[in-house]
Amino acid sequence: MPVKIPDALPAAKVLSEENIFVMTENRALHQDIRPLKIAILNLMPTKVVTETQLLRLIGNTPLQIEPVFLCTATYRPTHFLEHLQAFYRTFDTVRDQRFDGLIVTGAPVELMEFEEVHYWDELTDILDWANTNVFSTFLICWAAQVGLYHYYGVPKHKLAKKMFGVFSHRVLDRSSMLVRGFDDDFQAPHSRYTEIRLEDVLVCPDLKILCDSPEAGVYIVTSKDSRRVFVTGHSEYDADTLGVEYWRDARKGVSVEVPRNYYADDDPHQDPRVNWRGHAHLLFSNWLNFVYQETPYELEGIEGK
Repeated sequence: MPVKIPDALPAAKVLSEENIFVMTENRALHQDIRPLKIAILNLMPTKVVTETQLLRLIGNTPLQIEPVFLCTATYRPTHFLEHLQAFYRTFDTVRDQRFDGLIVTGAPVELMEFEEVHYWDELTDILDWANTNVFSTFLICWAAQVGLYHYYGVPKHKLAKKMFGVFSHRVLDRSSMLVRGFDDDFQAPHSRYTEIRLEDVLVCPDLKILCDSPEAGVYIVTSKDSRRVFVTGHSEYDADTLGVEYWRDARKGVSVEVPRNYYADDDPHQDPRVNWRGHAHLLFSNWLNFVYQETPYELEGIEGK
């Protein structure tokens, strides 16, 4: 089944060329089916790239998805203002609505204290709203750290150097349907200067660690009812995303190591090796399947967490 997005959204052309089934709003209205309503709070500066990455993953399942892109009102980048005005909504316009799922992306602000981020109060309002208006919330990278801190008081810790590259992971708890079909070892990208530590998560009785990495540490954490999902890496990344980040910083003179386990022979002049795509699709399809099976047909029936 398709992902339902505006025809003019830049991601529509890219996804169609990749044979990801996208549907016009007019056609969707004539189908006798309730799509999953997924709000996407996109905090990344690369708005269009991130939209495409996420839509590619949530649009490659048998479910019809209706994404609603959200942006913060307290901070709106001027270089994307026209795009935001055309395709995004602010939180105040959806406050009274309910959603099957909410995805919150990372943001390049992780070296700041949480409370110093300009839109911190608005972001925590959205997370609190999700308790009663969203069935399941999926938080990525910095947003995962935000959620663990806001909901459970789990702190973040600054790393001695950037966790940057593609790392091997393992499943620690197969009781969750979120890891159904995962290989014993699988790959996922990371790009961050801070971390969540195992010992801080273990003291929270409502949290379960599903996956970790010997190098990259804690990877997937969920609440015991699986309605909050925290993913510290970037399984949604494109083949070239780490490379774009590396060369951007290198050209600026920023001290940055070549992303580990990414380029052939660790040579940044070689093509990257993509070995995380299957995991990314499985993770998102498992989450959507969980939401589809567990969320009430009438969203007014969502119970608070």
